[in-house]
Amino acid sequence: MRISGLASGIDIDSIIKDLMKAERMPLNKLTQKKQILEWQRDDYREMNKLLTELDQFISVTQTDGIGRQSTFLKKVISSSNESAVTAKNISGTTDINTQIGVSQLAKAASMWSAGDIRSNQNFNPDDLLVNQKDNLVNGANLPTTSFNIHIQAIQSDGSVAEKSITVDPNTMSLNQVMSEINKKLDVNAFYDSKSGKVVLSAKNTGDAANQPEIKIMDTDTNGYNFMTSVLRLSADSDTATTTNDALGQPIGQAGQNAKFTFNGMSMERTSNTFQINGYEYTLKNTTLDSSGIVQPVTLTSTTDTDAIFDSVIKFIDKYNEIIGKINDKISQERYRDYLPLTDEQKQDMSEKQIELWEEKAKSGLIRNDSILSGGLNQMRLDIYSPVTGLTGTYYDAKKGQNVTINQLASIGIETSSSYTDKGKLILKDEAKLRDAISQNPMAIYDLFNKEVKDANGKLVSDQSGIAERLRDTIKNTMSNIEAKAGNTYLANSQYTIGKDLDRVDKSIDAFQDRLLQIEDRYYRQFTAMEQAIQRANQQSAYLMQQFGGGLQ
Repeated sequence: MRISGLASGIDIDSIIKDLMKAERMPLNKLTQKKQILEWQRDDYREMNKLLTELDQFISVTQTDGIGRQSTFLKKVISSSNESAVTAKNISGTTDINTQIGVSQLAKAASMWSAGDIRSNQNFNPDDLLVNQKDNLVNGANLPTTSFNIHIQAIQSDGSVAEKSITVDPNTMSLNQVMSEINKKLDVNAFYDSKSGKVVLSAKNTGDAANQPEIKIMDTDTNGYNFMTSVLRLSADSDTATTTNDALGQPIGQAGQNAKFTFNGMSMERTSNTFQINGYEYTLKNTTLDSSGIVQPVTLTSTTDTDAIFDSVIKFIDKYNEIIGKINDKISQERYRDYLPLTDEQKQDMSEKQIELWEEKAKSGLIRNDSILSGGLNQMRLDIYSPVTGLTGTYYDAKKGQNVTINQLASIGIETSSSYTDKGKLILKDEAKLRDAISQNPMAIYDLFNKEVKDANGKLVSDQSGIAERLRDTIKNTMSNIEAKAGNTYLANSQYTIGKDLDRVDKSIDAFQDRLLQIEDRYYRQFTAMEQAIQRANQQSAYLMQQFGGGLQ
């Protein structure tokens, strides 16, 4: 804190403040330079985000994108009886004309308690031999030590496997035991509070051939049988189907396979859903007529031209969107007279004025950037250059001949002839694209996604598909941008603009120290002036006192 101007009456603080404005001008330029570098860095990173967006859009991770084979395998499948048999394409490349007749659906084995597991028949939920919510140890004739439950059950391939859980009767209730069984074993279990019975069902359908689909093997070292003795379940599902309850009804159901004919050939499957030649079939009902004769269902497929067409159009739109944004950015006009505002300048402006000023100050910071313009030029080359080695064709009705699908132009997609579009794609001939899709969709998949690498693992550009070329170019461009502008995970010292920012920060720190020294010097100089004036005032007062003292 300084108190000045007492002797001279001069507003020294204001004078020094004005003097420091002139001294601070180089610092303002350094601060503006730092701001420009930060804006430039952010612009580069924004371009990398756009390139990442395009890269992900043409990759295999994009649902229904051109990078996924499944996109070009889409089929329209019709069934003469949707309520009995349906199908969907998984990896089939050819169309089907299949007849399936279903004589038996696959079922899961199950079994249930031979009788009410409650201690009496008053159906009081709190009067269970094994209470649903209370710890098992509180039930009648239950152990106090932990025991294991082992259950062997059918798997999806028709084999059987044994799994087990450990039960602590001191901490677990019947509901908790049911939950553990459902989570860890290959069966589903639940307790029916109305009948007082436990139901056990295999998670997988089908017949396990010469062995039960469900087999309880829960005898522990002490000879305790929780599932069979307490829950009154049969030892296995085969036994349950031949064991009757008090009403003479079986206490179980055996698993069975699905039986059907596939183009006249008799087949069996453990599940009602299965795959043949890349198509997944689902049996929903038998196809027996009133006389018990199997009536086949006809399933046919055709290429889903509309869906594949839409995916290709989405690629065109996304490509045009991304390169359009990048082209706009590197074509922005640079307004060099509009420098970043200082804090003092902002104090004299409204928010709208600041916004409009900074909009021009930020414009054109990466104008004509060589990394981005070079990347866009390479992407255009990737797009319209033919892919060598492709042999897939389709019949072009207009030309009356087969056309090899080896570049976008061959399927009706070209680059715009307008200079202002700067390499955007246009669909020049929709009929061509639809014909190519309907006749040979996999050839279009190869046009986009064929991948050929040399002995060093580097992409062979002329032999690789358009999407693979683009991704390689995008990767290289992004790598160059990161070397210049970094990313959120890199320190300033790891990229060019960051190093420039560090140098500017050091210059700012050094100049701020210098400004403090200059300000101190000004105050020392004005203090010396004040002291001189004070001494002069004292001498003047002394002389006046002396002269005044001699007068009578």
